[in-house]
Amino acid sequence: MRQTKQKTIIQDELSKIKTFFSAEALFEKVKKKDKDIGIATIYRYLNELIKEKKIFSYICDRRTIYSTNNSSHCHFICEETGTVIHFDINSLDFLKNKIPGDITSFQLEVKGMCRQCKE
Repeated sequence: MRQTKQKTIIQDELSKIKTFFSAEALFEKVKKKDKDIGIATIYRYLNELIKEKKIFSYICDRRTIYSTNNSSHCHFICEETGTVIHFDINSLDFLKNKIPGDITSFQLEVKGMCRQCKE
């Protein structure tokens, strides 16, 4: 991948992000440094990084989000209010005998009624 001034600016902003992010959020940070960088450039660069396995993408609330870490992405969705609560899972041992390969990351969506709505 050819390194340009725009890619350097985008990469600099990416290196500061330690959590999940959207292309739009990255774009907002980048355009403060160079107003000539467009959202299409952000998407092209993110897609290049995904192909190179330098970042990872997940679906969150029907939108693509990205992470520099190959980690899990889990949601609990309250069926009463639609509230989405992010949570972590430390072990997938219960799946090891069901998956025909090694798990490197996962995305999980669990639906139900939250404690507040249940009361």
